[in-house]
Amino acid sequence: MAATLKGVLQGSLADNVKNSKILVVGAGGIGCEVLKDLVLTGFKTIEVIDLDTIDVSNLNRQFLFRKEHVKKSKSQVARESVLKFNPDVDIKAYHDSVMSPDYDVNFFKQFTLVLNALDNRAARNHVNRMCLAADIPLVESGTAGYLGQVTVIKKGLTECYECQPKPPQKTFPGCTIRNTPSEPIHCVVWAKHLFNQLFGEDDPDQDVSPDTEDPELTAEAGQSALQSEAKTDEIGGIERKSTRVWAMNTGYDPEKLFNKLFRDDIKYLLSMETLWKKRRPPQPLNMTQLPSDTDGNSSAIRDQRQWSVKECANVFSDCLGQLKKELATQGDGGMLVWDKDDETALDFVASVANIRAHIFGIAMKTRFDIKSMAGNIIPAIATTNAIIAGLIIMEAIKILSGKIKSCKTVYLNRVPNDRNRLLVPCTLDPPNPKCYVCAPKPEVTVVVNCTRFKVGALQDKVLKSYLGMVAPDVEIDDGKGTIIISSEEGETEENNDKFLSDFGIRNGTRLKCDDFLQVYSLVVTIAHVEKLEEEKEFEVVGDLSELQPQEEQQQAANGSKPHNGGDKADGQCTVPCLNPWAVLTLSDL
Repeated sequence: MAATLKGVLQGSLADNVKNSKILVVGAGGIGCEVLKDLVLTGFKTIEVIDLDTIDVSNLNRQFLFRKEHVKKSKSQVARESVLKFNPDVDIKAYHDSVMSPDYDVNFFKQFTLVLNALDNRAARNHVNRMCLAADIPLVESGTAGYLGQVTVIKKGLTECYECQPKPPQKTFPGCTIRNTPSEPIHCVVWAKHLFNQLFGEDDPDQDVSPDTEDPELTAEAGQSALQSEAKTDEIGGIERKSTRVWAMNTGYDPEKLFNKLFRDDIKYLLSMETLWKKRRPPQPLNMTQLPSDTDGNSSAIRDQRQWSVKECANVFSDCLGQLKKELATQGDGGMLVWDKDDETALDFVASVANIRAHIFGIAMKTRFDIKSMAGNIIPAIATTNAIIAGLIIMEAIKILSGKIKSCKTVYLNRVPNDRNRLLVPCTLDPPNPKCYVCAPKPEVTVVVNCTRFKVGALQDKVLKSYLGMVAPDVEIDDGKGTIIISSEEGETEENNDKFLSDFGIRNGTRLKCDDFLQVYSLVVTIAHVEKLEEEKEFEVVGDLSELQPQEEQQQAANGSKPHNGGDKADGQCTVPCLNPWAVLTLSDL
């Protein structure tokens, strides 16, 4: 069945395809289509890596999987399925994270090229850096509903994945989440925070209790709230030390938890009268006095039917019991991790979010809608994945034919552009000389309050989360070689709770940051300020902020809109756009 058997690919190109070794990262929506296309095109040696297992929700678009495969490894089942298309292919599957230290630069160097089919930015950043370090071509891709994009990344020739800044993931001020929610997403975020407070990793930034430091509160209003009868050190006769400890001491009693979260805390919020001068005040609920059930659309499936407040309360009660048992199996110090595909965890968030929404007069949502919001899900379209996978293979073939300079960034749009085209190819841009990843000497500036920002936050929130490092080592560039963060377990853990200023770090201090796994080095310059705007703990500025694409600047000037991804404007493309219904050839793209 492979294309080479029919002579579609001939001569040296057919040999290059047959003799190449391909790494596919991701075996989900795009990955399944890519693997199918690879074996049918004549590729003989393929390795695929994916950490996920198959969920029922995958079956409507990931056609290598069947119902009997649910809960099994995506990469391993995908391997078994595509071998039925072409049993002569040598495929190796890894059920693992590509960010594991096992997959170092030497691992990447064994491949002819890498094809990304990922769905998260952290992994994309990591594979980008590994391919740069190994000097291996990378074909990057992504889809969002009807939109899609494919591009090629080659060290020294094209922009890398991180050459242009990506829009930050949307966050919400803590005071909005805790005190004054106005949208369903605010209630969903609060519900996820509550899950972590009760069963997961305890994070002070995710406290669900009312916020007495809300910037809208005057000193008198805040003091009045503190003295309110609604705020008490004891609830149900049990001293409240923290949400987790208090809940455990009550035995996760549903009625006590419900009345504390949805009655007492709401009454406390009402005592902050300043907040409700221009807003609809919330309405406290008592578990024994809930609004009567309404039939609603009882014939609809559970995911699509709007639950009543009483039904939400019942689901909340049932979930508490199940999650309590699950937590007990984790042993002392154990915790649960929220997963959108965990039925009980999703039911908990759906019920809690809807109860809170009802209290604040916000539209309640179906379980299906809440899953999409809580999991940051954009519905996947099978045909979009198939089109993007085909484009990935076409770019890969151009690379193997020695025509990497003719590769393109190709966008798939939802509606035709002004030239009546759905597929829009654009020339690849050269590397950004100020990129903090692929520049010859990567540098970045981080703005913090050195007297309040801890070393642990620098490691986890700045270096790992924001700048994409996996296992950083950090040395102060002070001529003494002072190491404040080590990738070796246990070496510098005692530094995590110390402030940057404790190590003499101040305005202008330079930090040498290295990630051995990624073969990546970065110089971080610290800029000290007393306070940042919008409750920010830190801000990355300097050269990084100068990486705004020229297209965005042009769009701001003339009001034009980008097509998918926002990386290129229609007017910026130098390659003629394609008729979406035409037969695509390698010369077209």
